[in-house]
Amino acid sequence: MIQTDESQQHIQRLQCGPLMSKAVLHGGLVYLSGQTSSGSDAQGITEQTNEVLHRIDTLLAQVGTDRSRMLSALIHLKSMGDFDAMNQCWEAWLSGGPTPARTTVTGSMANESLLVELTIVAAR
Repeated sequence: MIQTDESQQHIQRLQCGPLMSKAVLHGGLVYLSGQTSSGSDAQGITEQTNEVLHRIDTLLAQVGTDRSRMLSALIHLKSMGDFDAMNQCWEAWLSGGPTPARTTVTGSMANESLLVELTIVAAR
């Protein structure tokens, strides 16, 4: 469900919760919250990355866009030792399509079992 806040210049929020919205739409842009594999059975970096990429595809489709319209990606890895494996999934997912501006950093995750989190900005 998309929630529209008319008082804030047509800002739309998707899957709103008490702490965040899964996506926010404004001015022709889509801002996705950090996507993780939380709640799935995905274990290793490859499984978790593929689950996250699937979730990104799903959210982008819900708002009428897709990965070819991504503008930027911020990737958080729990360990830079997972960089190459994550990149293999990322490259396969993009399949030679347009690539967004991208940053990859390491950091602590909200849940100890999470290995990767991706935040996306895309055009609609």
